[in-house]
Amino acid sequence: MSLLRRLPHYRFLRKTSFKSFHSNSTPGSLFPYCQSFNSVCLCYTKRMLPPSDLKRWLCYQATVDQRTQGLCVKEQRLVDRLYSGLIQGHRACLAEAITLVESTQSRKKEIAQVLIQKVLSYHREQEKLNKGKPLAFRVGLSGPPGAGKSTFIECFGKMLTERGHKVSVLAVDPSSSTSGGSLLGDKTRMTELSRDMNAYIRPSPTRGTLGGVTRTTNEAILLCEGGGYDIILVETVGVGQSEFAVADMVDMFVLLLPPAGGDELQGIKRGIIEMADLVAVTKADGDLVVPARRIQAEYVSAMKLLRKRSKVWRPKVMRISAKTGEGISDMWDKMMEFHDLMLTSGELITKRRKQQKVWMWNLIQENMLDHFRSHLAVRDKIPLLEEKVLSGVLAPGLAADLLLKAFKDGL
Repeated sequence: MSLLRRLPHYRFLRKTSFKSFHSNSTPGSLFPYCQSFNSVCLCYTKRMLPPSDLKRWLCYQATVDQRTQGLCVKEQRLVDRLYSGLIQGHRACLAEAITLVESTQSRKKEIAQVLIQKVLSYHREQEKLNKGKPLAFRVGLSGPPGAGKSTFIECFGKMLTERGHKVSVLAVDPSSSTSGGSLLGDKTRMTELSRDMNAYIRPSPTRGTLGGVTRTTNEAILLCEGGGYDIILVETVGVGQSEFAVADMVDMFVLLLPPAGGDELQGIKRGIIEMADLVAVTKADGDLVVPARRIQAEYVSAMKLLRKRSKVWRPKVMRISAKTGEGISDMWDKMMEFHDLMLTSGELITKRRKQQKVWMWNLIQENMLDHFRSHLAVRDKIPLLEEKVLSGVLAPGLAADLLLKAFKDGL
C-alpha cells in the first residue's frame, strides 16, 4: 500500500473494493491484484492528470511494462530481490546490483536497465517527498597520483560518518592498456573506512573507457543514492580527461594537489583548474607547510584570472592535512556552503538535468561504436583495412571513410 499512496489516484483506489479483483490476479503484475485493477488505475489516471503529465506517465508506464515483460520469472525475481534489498539499505544487494550494471553481457545489461528504471522511479518519488531537493550530494575528487586522495577520503569519510552521514566511495582504477587488468587497490588503503557500516567503498576498473571514468559510474551513483547514501564521492586518477568526465556527473568537483609538484601552474593545466569548484592543497603539515602556503597563494592569484562558471560561487583554494586533520572540517563547511548556494539559486537542479542529457548521449556514442564494429557490412572489412593502414598503403582518413560508407549502405 505504500506504493499506492504515492500515486495520483490513491484516494479513488482506497474507496474501491479489492475483493472483485482477486479472482483474475496475475503473478508478475506491477500491482499484485490483477489486470482489472491496472485498467481501473489507467482509466482514473486519464481523467485526473493534465494532458502533458498524462502523456509522460503513459510513456513511462509503457517503457516499464515492455522491459518487465521481456524478463523470465527467474530474472524478475532477481530484479525484485535486488530492488527490495537496495531500498532497505542492504550493502550486499547494492554490491550485487552494481556488479550487474557493470556486466558487459547483453542479457545482463537488459536486466540491469530494468533495475535502474525501478530505482530511478523510486528516486524520483523520494525527491518529491523531499520537496524537489536532491537526496544526495555528489562530489568528484581528482588529482595527480600521490596527491593523497585515498588518505584524504578515509579521514574525510570517517568525519562524515561520525556526523551521521552515509558515505559511498566510487573509486575508479585505470585499466592497463597492455593486459586489460586493474589493481583495484583503493579499498586496501582505506582500512578504517571500509570497516565502517555507514560507508561503502566500491573500486571499479575503467576497461579502457576514455576519461578514466567507467561507463557505468552514473548508474552506480544512482544505485548508491537508492540505497540511502547521502554523500557520494567519485574518486579517479587525474590523467587529463578524467576531470572533465567526473565534472559531468557530480554536483561539485574538488581538485586535490600535492604541495611539491615542481612547476605547479604548468603541471595542472588551465582547463582542469577551470573545472574545479574547490582546490585543496594536501599534506600541509611538517616540512611541507611552507610549500603548501606558497602554492595556495599561487592558485588564489590564478583563480582570479579565470572566467566565472557560476553566478553565485567563486572557487576557493584551501590547505588541508589528512594526517593531522587540519582543514578537513573547514573544507566540509565550504562544500556545504557551495551546496546551499547552488541549491537556492537553482543552478544545482539545472546542472543535474544537463548531466542527464550528457549521460544519455555518452551511452549512445559508446553503443553506436559497438554496433558499428559488429555490423555485418563492416565486420569483415575492418581487419583488411586495418592491415592496409598499418602497411602504409591506405591513409587512415580514407579507410575510415570506406568503413563509414559500407556501414551506411548496409543500413
